[in-house]
Amino acid sequence: MATHTLHTANTRGHANHGWLDSHQTFSFANYYNPERVHFGALRVLNDDFVAGGKGFGSHPHDNMEIISIPLEGVLEHKDNMGNTKIIRQGDVQVMSTGSGVFHSEYNGDVIRPVKFLQIWLFPNQLNVTPRYDQITLKRADRQNQLQQVISPNPDDAGTWLYQDAWFHMGIFDKGFQTSYQLKKADNGIYAFVIKGSFTIDGQTLNERDGLGIADAGKIDITANDDQAELLIMEVPMDIQ
Repeated sequence: MATHTLHTANTRGHANHGWLDSHQTFSFANYYNPERVHFGALRVLNDDFVAGGKGFGSHPHDNMEIISIPLEGVLEHKDNMGNTKIIRQGDVQVMSTGSGVFHSEYNGDVIRPVKFLQIWLFPNQLNVTPRYDQITLKRADRQNQLQQVISPNPDDAGTWLYQDAWFHMGIFDKGFQTSYQLKKADNGIYAFVIKGSFTIDGQTLNERDGLGIADAGKIDITANDDQAELLIMEVPMDIQ
């Protein structure tokens, strides 16, 4: 029988540093909740607002799969692998930090803010050679359907990472119904509402709410608003 773990938007951790306004679904930095450390392999889900011209200076990571999904504005990335990149809405960035990476992230616009989701997954391989990937997807291809944006397979649609995880994004008309079928037995599903409202497995979710679902072969999805936007993350529940 499926089990649900609801994280409403107003229960997330929050840190406002002026230039950075961050809401954290899971324990991160100064926010710690022993009941919200991770959902399976999903370790971090931060909803970040960065003021114009500001950002994160160069800092290290290792043995984590880091995904950035811009929702608004322009994000500039630099790293010690030699990458200098710009990512915008419609892009998905994946960095496998493996044996160690230094990188920085800045708002590429000195006036307008940038809003993006930063997501970390525990990898299924340690100390791999670090890698960077970035793709641009057509938002029209997720209208009233779930568009695959991440998978474990380099030859599959979207980009890939070192974990048996699949990410899908969709934008739906009000009343549109669909379902998501689990790709791998024993994985879990974490649904995050980017915009609008949905009913997922009988649970109503509003903007920036998250729902973890374990022991479910599939989930049923209904959009409650026009142009409602959803991120579905299928991740392993056993990370040992």
